Amino acid sequence: MVHFEFYFDISSPWTYLAFSRVEAIADKCGVEIDWKPILVGGVFNAVNETVYEQRAAPHPVKGRYYVKDLRDWAQFCGIEIGNPPVFPVRAVNLMRAALVALDAGCLPDFARTAFHAYWGELRDVSQPEELAQICTSVGLDPPHVAAQITSDDIKSRLRENTEEVIARGGFGSPTMFINGSDMYFGNDRLPLVEAALMRAVQAES
Repeated sequence: MVHFEFYFDISSPWTYLAFSRVEAIADKCGVEIDWKPILVGGVFNAVNETVYEQRAAPHPVKGRYYVKDLRDWAQFCGIEIGNPPVFPVRAVNLMRAALVALDAGCLPDFARTAFHAYWGELRDVSQPEELAQICTSVGLDPPHVAAQITSDDIKSRLRENTEEVIARGGFGSPTMFINGSDMYFGNDRLPLVEAALMRAVQAES
């Protein structure tokens, strides 16, 4: 079977764009997605610190185009991406909860709901009550999730995923791998991902 991994953090708008289309691509190619929640801030701290400099002092011309580009992509993908009042958001508990959702078999629904809550409804998803509402909407028990995200197992798994993508050459979210070594980064690489998945599936048959 072709192995397709999707490392992601819900705090990234470009990841939301990719997430909104990646399931359809995987279905079209007949592959499963191996979801890998990470903390993109940990990745930036390790290998991509210039992100913080660019946020603090964006180039005005590039910054204007960035806003248009994001708006155009959101329209193309059929999703809402606004300007959350809390940005960047502290996503550690949200991404730990994504691992709980993964274990419960509802990660795509959880991530879809969380992405929309933050980028579409502009809610501060770092707050416990917001996380509880997201959990409830996808059938997860908020007290159970609250207990699980403080467990050593969930904490270590999120840390390990983050360290793993760094060790494999990743530098942001989303980062995707096909069959272990073929890496792709970013929303705009999805056509390349689809083509590579098709080739890999054909090679298996």
